[in-house]
Amino acid sequence: MPAQVGTATHCPYCALQCAMTVTAGAGSVRGDTGRHDDATIAGRDFPTNRGGLCRKGWSAADLLRHPDRLTAPLLRGPDGVLRESTWDTVLPLISQRVRSIQAEHGQDAVAVFGGGGLTNEKAYTLGKFARLALRTSRIDYNGRFCMSSAAAAGKRAFGVDRGLPFPLADLDDASVVLLLGSNAADTMPPFIQHLRGAQAAGGLIVVDPRRSATARLTGQGQGLHLQPTPGTDLALLLGLAHVVVAEGLEDRAFLASRTRGYEDAARELARWWPERVQAVTGVPAPLIRATARLLARGARSGTAGGPGAYILTGRGIEQHADGTDTTTAAINLALLLGLPGTAGNGYGTLTGQGNGQGGREHGQKADQLPGYRGITDPAARAHVASVWGVPEVAIPGPGLPAVELLASLGRPDGTRCLFVHGANVAVSAPDASAVIAGLESLDLLVVSDFFLSETAALADVVLPVLQWAEEEGTVTNLEGRVLRRRAAVTPPAGARSELWIMQELARLLEAPSVFSEDPETMFDELARASAGGPADYSGLDYAVLDGGSPAYWPYPTGSTGTPRLFLDTFAHSDGRAVLVPVTPRADSAAARIPAPLLLATGRLLEHYQSGTQTRRVPELLAARPGPRLDLHPATAQGLGIGQGDPVVITSAHGEAQATAHLTPDLRQDTVFLAFHFAGAGNANLLTGGPTDPVSGMPEFKTTPVRVTCRTARTRRDGQAQEVYA
Repeated sequence: MPAQVGTATHCPYCALQCAMTVTAGAGSVRGDTGRHDDATIAGRDFPTNRGGLCRKGWSAADLLRHPDRLTAPLLRGPDGVLRESTWDTVLPLISQRVRSIQAEHGQDAVAVFGGGGLTNEKAYTLGKFARLALRTSRIDYNGRFCMSSAAAAGKRAFGVDRGLPFPLADLDDASVVLLLGSNAADTMPPFIQHLRGAQAAGGLIVVDPRRSATARLTGQGQGLHLQPTPGTDLALLLGLAHVVVAEGLEDRAFLASRTRGYEDAARELARWWPERVQAVTGVPAPLIRATARLLARGARSGTAGGPGAYILTGRGIEQHADGTDTTTAAINLALLLGLPGTAGNGYGTLTGQGNGQGGREHGQKADQLPGYRGITDPAARAHVASVWGVPEVAIPGPGLPAVELLASLGRPDGTRCLFVHGANVAVSAPDASAVIAGLESLDLLVVSDFFLSETAALADVVLPVLQWAEEEGTVTNLEGRVLRRRAAVTPPAGARSELWIMQELARLLEAPSVFSEDPETMFDELARASAGGPADYSGLDYAVLDGGSPAYWPYPTGSTGTPRLFLDTFAHSDGRAVLVPVTPRADSAAARIPAPLLLATGRLLEHYQSGTQTRRVPELLAARPGPRLDLHPATAQGLGIGQGDPVVITSAHGEAQATAHLTPDLRQDTVFLAFHFAGAGNANLLTGGPTDPVSGMPEFKTTPVRVTCRTARTRRDGQAQEVYA
């Protein structure tokens, strides 16, 4: 039998979008699903991963043949049980229910929640579907929980948001890299090879309250680890910037020729001398000065043509109610040093979800139209309306950001019907108990997924859709590089593309414009809709992407793309970047005296997002089978908690259960819980509260909690009794 030819594609997980080859075996087709049982994965040489994959990527094929795979629509019966149905039954039912709900409660009673893992074609079509087929303004997506603060900060500083405005491989030549709030060694392991140069030069600087796997890379003279109190990153960044200005380390020529706002920003910095910052953050003043000086030396070297300096931010400083201001402080520091738009130096933010970059560019955000256009901009509305072939008035105005949208579920004047695509909000959203209650109170919940996620299990209708290796499409990785994702295996006979689903529902709802199940058709329309916008894809099509040359946006017609943004100009009308003065709020974690025990949530090496996929891979689940609360041994001793004890974590929003893991790798005022687990171990039962006023980002990293030991004892009547120590 001849060897099977592999299909070149990309990993379904993080925004590194590691290249891989998927080979479908010739035999062993299971049942009547048309699905190969023996697909295999191999790493493929590519600039971001250079042939490497993490354990999630290596095991991704397990999901293609998983017994939990949904292969037929599910419909909830009068008895409350989900049972298999047919497409001919569920799609007309959905359209009828949408019409009746909107007739009774108004157009915005129907809402859509999307995801940063959807292909560009699906994200684009979902935004169009919401606005033209459902005729609602209410659409947002789970990237609001991930990248929204960095996006808002980038837009106000640079005029545009692209995670990394330079190719990832540029980091290889850096002598100094400041990494704030990212545990990339666990979340995107192949990324770490790009930090080896900075490590070798002793210039890797990691800011994290935990001594994470990434922070441990700074050991043995390879760099510095700064361990601030959770929620005080903004003060720390102001302290670093203070040293740069006070010691004359700023790039004055760059500031004069390429920025504005220096005077106002510098005036605010005067109040944040290192000793004051030490009192707020717990980071020693000498270490603050040493960090600022190391960054400045690297920046000067990069400007002179040597190995330079880069500042990179991640979710740890962005997932706060002041995440936009904190990320802005990081950008201000980078601008003071002359890093953005300078060859050999740079600033960027590490996108998390697989298509987190493309997913926020083309219309599934509440306030945006395709091409990263503002939905209230008359010119943007007119352009998109012309591409869609509808009058401008047919496009609704801005909707609600994710937290507000989810808070409206089930309310009499709120959302009565919700479509969910590529998200598992019952696990991933803050204040999960309230979200679950809202989902249960809806008149109609329609979830598209390939597994019965915790959100899908609550749905009235579940639509089985295709997975990453079963469909064609594109994604945009953390560098702004547009990539082809290719079909490699045959999908189950009963599953359908989300593009097909939207096409059929748009037809039933008598929507104007074109909705096509062909991804190339929708990509070509996306390119036209994005033309002239900040994220311009108009020069791209599948032939260009299949040609093998790197394709970085903006890629207007007639160009060859833009690997490095800002080399000549920033995206504001005057061509300058903006330093925006920021200061910690009075109600921030930095102002809590004495500081409470603070919960930080985050990711593990073995799992991804809400765990819907990775908790179904046996080897990944075996490595991390359930929720584990990390806490310092001294903290645990004071609470009477031992290694492996069952614990209850309580916040103002609810309580969760986990197993105690004692480790000296985090501060005594900090506990850590991963957010990949459902049920009683759901970390987002604890989170909630205020959101960032600019980005709508929830507070995920500084939730005050109480931790108690949970033990099981037997009462005299022989029944188990929960006792809290």
